[in-house]
Amino acid sequence: MKPTALVAGNWKMNGLAESRSELETLSKLLKEGTEAGCNVLICPPYTLISSFAAMNAESIAIGAQDCHAKASGAHTGDISAQMLRDAGAEYVIVGHSERRADHGESSALVCAKANAVLSEGLRAIVCVGETEAERDAGSTLTVVLGQLAESIPESATPDNMIVAYEPVWAIGTGRTPTTDDVAEVHTALRNALVERFGENGRRFSLLYGGSVKPSNAKELMSAPNVNGALVGGASLKATDFNGIIDAYR
Repeated sequence: MKPTALVAGNWKMNGLAESRSELETLSKLLKEGTEAGCNVLICPPYTLISSFAAMNAESIAIGAQDCHAKASGAHTGDISAQMLRDAGAEYVIVGHSERRADHGESSALVCAKANAVLSEGLRAIVCVGETEAERDAGSTLTVVLGQLAESIPESATPDNMIVAYEPVWAIGTGRTPTTDDVAEVHTALRNALVERFGENGRRFSLLYGGSVKPSNAKELMSAPNVNGALVGGASLKATDFNGIIDAYR
């Protein structure tokens, strides 16, 4: 069975209550345009998850950008997967490069967070990716496959886990790997998943993230073993994000 395509928007630390108008516009574009050949997800800041989920925007799932590994407890300022499910989230991103870099998150912690997500019946999007220095050193596959091995829990299945490759040096920089570069990493990820999970490894959705925009989405999404996109800045405007979804129409 072919992996399900997903175009996911990571709003990062952007968005206020008035931003619901972008969700409304995206829902309208999806409803009135040619049917999208992919699933669509928006991951807004925590403050908007509940209100966005309550909108029941047609054909748009709502997710979160991170969670704590514990279900509850004395963890001031943190939010658990249980709380996110209660707020209406269906997906949770874990291990994003900005969490790994800004908060020193290890792959072991990412794995614990992924386990927390799965325990609540949510879907985890586990991110892996190399820095520019690691790429220049020729360590891309070593780094990415190492993160994959250590970040994916044993309970992962194609139905509850998605992997996103995001070259750190391409996030928000305007720099984008070539289609061949992306295909090389995604094929290595696919092979590693098959080695670990058998034939089920072929069903995991693999997203590409890193300066994806309407002008390059179709080319990037056509690369072997790319099953969608994890989009940052271009997901903040409904028209731009819809232009990326066009790659699957």
